Amino acid sequence: MIYFAKYIEFERLVSFSNLNDYIESINRSGYDVLYIKHDAFSDKEKEDFFHKMSEITNLLEIKAFVEFPITHFEDMKKLHYCNVKKIVFTDKTSVDEDIIKEGATRFGKDLVVDLKDFEKESLRVNAFSDFLNVSAKPAGDLYLIDVSEDIENVVPFKNELNEKGFETKTVKPLLSWADLKKNSDGLVPVIVTDYKTDNVLMMAYMNEEAYVNTFKTGLMNYYSRSRQSQWVKGETSGHFQYLKYMKADCDKDTLMAGVSQIGAACHTGSYSCFFNDIYSSDYSVKDPGKILDNLYNVITDRKANPKEGSYTNYLFDKGLDKILKKVGEEACEIVIASKNEEPKEIKYEIADFLYHLSVLMVEKGVTWNEVFEELANR
Repeated sequence: MIYFAKYIEFERLVSFSNLNDYIESINRSGYDVLYIKHDAFSDKEKEDFFHKMSEITNLLEIKAFVEFPITHFEDMKKLHYCNVKKIVFTDKTSVDEDIIKEGATRFGKDLVVDLKDFEKESLRVNAFSDFLNVSAKPAGDLYLIDVSEDIENVVPFKNELNEKGFETKTVKPLLSWADLKKNSDGLVPVIVTDYKTDNVLMMAYMNEEAYVNTFKTGLMNYYSRSRQSQWVKGETSGHFQYLKYMKADCDKDTLMAGVSQIGAACHTGSYSCFFNDIYSSDYSVKDPGKILDNLYNVITDRKANPKEGSYTNYLFDKGLDKILKKVGEEACEIVIASKNEEPKEIKYEIADFLYHLSVLMVEKGVTWNEVFEELANR
């Protein structure tokens, strides 16, 4: 397998006026890896780097590799918690070999690798086009590291290599167009959702050309019934949709696509096309993530707009030590309830704990989405 990696030095990365936009461009470009090099030796340099890497990997939708001079076990631990997938240590590393082995044992043998060893499975190139002339296939995985170009889209290079018989990480359908059942117009409807939230964004149609091109480019392509032609979502507005997954229903006559949506999905400027209420009954939300988000939002509102007699405001007024004390007490209550014979008691204590934990999270500026992302990355 040939992987495409974008190389950048950390100093240049953090010099961008809008880091979010740069990371988003990397997410859209078709790269498989963002390879970041940094020489950090002082404790202050390292802490600044770890803090920034956590921010970067939260935004990044591909793997992050870091070339870094490890000097302590804590370096590996903190980079692992930053969701770095590979730490390439250099000859500037002054840490004992046993500590490197301990890190590999604890965090996985694929996490930590010597630069000399990594160079055996990687190739730094000034232009991907130079590599297209090779004929010998790599024996194993090969990381093509782009050290000079700012390429908006590497998918065409992947497609060209695929046509020559090389294997690259591309979007490949498990069902061909022939496997799908079409409507009377020869089209298949597609329900499009935000892959992070599962919120429905829009509904459109695909013909064969749109279906094939969606997988070829990684961008959502559709067929316009009014214009009688294929179109790329975002080609005029810039509100592209990047395919993350696609499923077919039980009859294989309807598709559901999870996408990374840039901007708004609807031509009206709305995030979703489905915003016209027709009917809504009284119901309670059952989705755990939404319940915790709603709780978090209520607590955030209480902090911004204090309400007389509010227990939440009482905790904020008493300060961090009081909040921490309550979190500790509620955690102990879970332990005590777990020892009792009545198992249902545990759910009440866990609910109390999650409430107080949410207060602490609001106080410290940590969101449930960040926690969920951290869990998903482990």
